[in-house]
Amino acid sequence: MANWIKSVLVVLLILSASGTVFPQSQKAQPKTRILFLLDASGSMLAKWENSDRMNVAKNLLAHLVDSLERYENLEVALRVYGHQSGRERNDCKDTKLEVPFAEENSESIKKKLDQIVPRGNTPITYSLLQSAGDFPADKSRNVIILITDGLESCGGDPCAVSLALQKKRIFLRPFIIGIGIAPEFEQQLSCIGQYFNAADVKTFENVLTEIVTQTLSETTVSVELLDEQGKAVETNVNMTFLNSLTGDTEYNYVHYKNGQGKTDLLDIDALVPYDLVVNTTPAVTEQNLKIKPGQHNVIRVKTPQGVLHLRQDGPSPYGQLTALVREQDSHATLNVQTFGSKHKYLTGQYDLELLTLPRIHLKGVEIKQGQTKTITIPPPGQLAIVSQMQGYGSIYELDETGKQRWIYNIPEDNSKITLPLQPGKYKLVYRMKSAQGSKFTDVQDFTVRSGATTSVKIFNR
Repeated sequence: MANWIKSVLVVLLILSASGTVFPQSQKAQPKTRILFLLDASGSMLAKWENSDRMNVAKNLLAHLVDSLERYENLEVALRVYGHQSGRERNDCKDTKLEVPFAEENSESIKKKLDQIVPRGNTPITYSLLQSAGDFPADKSRNVIILITDGLESCGGDPCAVSLALQKKRIFLRPFIIGIGIAPEFEQQLSCIGQYFNAADVKTFENVLTEIVTQTLSETTVSVELLDEQGKAVETNVNMTFLNSLTGDTEYNYVHYKNGQGKTDLLDIDALVPYDLVVNTTPAVTEQNLKIKPGQHNVIRVKTPQGVLHLRQDGPSPYGQLTALVREQDSHATLNVQTFGSKHKYLTGQYDLELLTLPRIHLKGVEIKQGQTKTITIPPPGQLAIVSQMQGYGSIYELDETGKQRWIYNIPEDNSKITLPLQPGKYKLVYRMKSAQGSKFTDVQDFTVRSGATTSVKIFNR
């Protein structure tokens, strides 16, 4: 047995050292914990069909927790409010965790349900706050199912509390089952979580079943990246599923299509609200995805792309020449692309700033779907200042009309430089450090040609 354990450890160490990647779907799934938060205020004694609201809730919950015993990696618990004090006491802290989380505790829950008698208020807010401490401090899927026939009666804000606890990842978006709630009051409960209206006993039973299905059934999605004609042809793009409530990253994937052009199926937790970010350039975001639990969902995102190819004829004295790519008329840099490379962009128009000397600005470069746009620039020439002087000077670019624009300052300690410049006309303005006046400034015009060296000498004046 000892040798067998050693062999397993060796294999695990080898896999770890080799960087073996395990699919996200194969990682250990967290335990699911369901907390039933049951309203036992006095109004739950109201008649409902052939019984009263409380007895219906007790019976259906008892059957439900029995059926949950067959699920692995699942624990349930029961918190009740409004059952310890009569309404005359106006007890707004009347809530208690009656059965803590444990495995196979259905009998304990059913026994406790038999003992509960509706009596008091409806402190939903305080009960939600207390429920935060009911869940063990581990990375489980924490779910609350609130069953109530009334609104908050203690002046709290259950919607704000629920949102705050969801953002802290104490629990996922709660399920709310309203029993006998008037339509005009439903909005006050739907902001707490996903609301269901149980208008009759049969609906109540169906809602409980549906919630369990949503909580425990496998949910899958596939993402189709569409071109301008709506065809799912794009792939090999990073995708990020964000929790739309917290902004946290839930899943990272690189989009995949098999040889038949089919996208694969991804397992996700349907109880989390999602935004999907497709990390094209620029990124495309689909907010508040409509995910149907227990089903396969197809998410279609329009991401038509083309390719920008930057190239330069001949060797570059710049070294690694780059370009700043921006969306048209935007000041924000979208990407820094090196010459000699190809990069995919969403179809549209872009502005490019090539980090040559002087810089080249290209406006409205159009990227078309499925096509490659090639930008080619000629090799620069070189300016060689052969004089070894100390002083102050600059190089200016001259446009077609002769107007000058500063582009470069010559080093003060030594003017002898070799500088790559784009083909064009330029002006050198220089004064030696030893010169005793501005009138001794040397001004020279010169021309730079592609692939050629232009030598300029600074005169000692």
